Amino acid sequence: MSTLQAPKIRKLADATRVEFGPLAFYHPLIADGDTPVRTGIQTSAPGYLAPMHFHPYVELLFIIEGEAEVWLQGDEDKPARLGVGDCVALPANVPHSFRTVGDQPMRLLGIHANPDRVVTYLDRTSDASGYPVLDGKLEPVGACERA
Repeated sequence: MSTLQAPKIRKLADATRVEFGPLAFYHPLIADGDTPVRTGIQTSAPGYLAPMHFHPYVELLFIIEGEAEVWLQGDEDKPARLGVGDCVALPANVPHSFRTVGDQPMRLLGIHANPDRVVTYLDRTSDASGYPVLDGKLEPVGACERA
């Protein structure tokens, strides 16, 4: 149950930047654990491929800029193509992935149906906040930057 008593406003320009490797980064927005959902904006360069992962809750991806392909484990040969304004709901506990398509960056709004980000990667570990641990170390969190 949410303890939210007043509107919560988070501005992208003020959000912390979390690196997801050399081709992507994430800005958590409504992400304090005191609402029933968690949101953030991910920006991914051409060539980005999300590692196969899953969440113990439904995740929605809403494409803001660019194009993406998304698929569930086992359906890699049947990706769904998403463009600006398209949204996909990914089932809980089912490994999935997505990639940037084309030569333009892709930006998406991720909506986690959970107050906290919980991610299980199939090929790497995540830290206590659900962010990927890359090359055996936590990725640095930079200053408030925006692509």
